[in-house]
Amino acid sequence: MNWIIIAMILALLIPIYEAWQDENIWQKMLAFASIATKTSMMILVVSVLRDDWMIGVVGVLILTVGNAALMLLAHVIKRMNAI
Repeated sequence: MNWIIIAMILALLIPIYEAWQDENIWQKMLAFASIATKTSMMILVVSVLRDDWMIGVVGVLILTVGNAALMLLAHVIKRMNAI
């Protein structure tokens, strides 16, 4: 099961590289949304492997609230650029 976590960490490095490389703010926000989603999925996998539902609740909160906050920030930036 360790190889699943290692594969997830390697998949997490792809959007980190894209966020570092690209100067476009929208591409960076997409990369950060991808990082948040992959991190919360890793937390959910670890919670299933450890059979600890409290860690799973944290993963679900990060998955829902983290991406919602990022999308709210995207709309604020979009409105500011429209003015």
